[in-house]
Amino acid sequence: MSYEIDFELRHIDKDTDKNCGVLLFHGLTGSPFEMKKYGNFLYELGFDVFCYSFPGHGENLDDIQKVTYKDWCNFAQEKYSELRPQYKDFFVSGLCLGAAISLYLAENNKDLTGLIALSTTLFLDGFCMPKRKCLMPIALKTIFRYFYTFPEDECLGVKNTTTRKSLAKLMSKTTIGMDNYPLNCVYELLSLSKFVRKNLKKVETPILIIHSKFDNLTSVKSAKVVYDNISSQNKKYIELEDSYHMVLYDNEKQFVMNSVAEFIHDLVKSDKDESIAEKDATLENACV
Repeated sequence: MSYEIDFELRHIDKDTDKNCGVLLFHGLTGSPFEMKKYGNFLYELGFDVFCYSFPGHGENLDDIQKVTYKDWCNFAQEKYSELRPQYKDFFVSGLCLGAAISLYLAENNKDLTGLIALSTTLFLDGFCMPKRKCLMPIALKTIFRYFYTFPEDECLGVKNTTTRKSLAKLMSKTTIGMDNYPLNCVYELLSLSKFVRKNLKKVETPILIIHSKFDNLTSVKSAKVVYDNISSQNKKYIELEDSYHMVLYDNEKQFVMNSVAEFIHDLVKSDKDESIAEKDATLENACV
């Protein structure tokens, strides 16, 4: 997969009041392509948006066999550290694996303005998981994890049949993502999940969690574990009723994006209000 699919959407002539950046993370075996419409939506609202391919995600399955979850974490932290100083307000948002990585960043960076977790994947317990998944715990602990893959399920994480057909056609012609899950990749995802779950109490960042009740890959258990164990005072959980895993492309996609926009705007507005209040207090004290 070419890294040309990475994207950076920056406003050249930007109002200083909109000095806000958003770093997006795609899903397991996916690519920035799946975040592009989401990114364009946020860009049109006035935010600078960034999304990059995770290490190991490409056409060659051998590439993903060579990386660990620590490579994903280090990559995300590197991008965050590079971009964060450029903005007054900065958000991270991820889908699937990307949501877990976003939580990792929130556990380790207290200067994060807000986090949006979509279809957070901490457990592989969705309704479309392969029938052979009962053998997975055994395979994951052996050398077989380097040789076995299981295919993407037929629904492609999308309930809307028209969109599903379009995605299937697109995937057959391009390299926007892998059409299977290498077992070693799953092993690393679950290792990341264990690591993130252990440190959820460190998350104090305002957070919006969106998850479908009918997620084919990971049940609402993942979202509820996050919501119940983080330390964030400002936290909101939205459960969808008419989508599968790919909530940015399914029947409730516009509702999802609008909810994200409202969440970000509320936090940025609150930040501005506090800044104005502080200035007023300073002026008032100066006049006394």
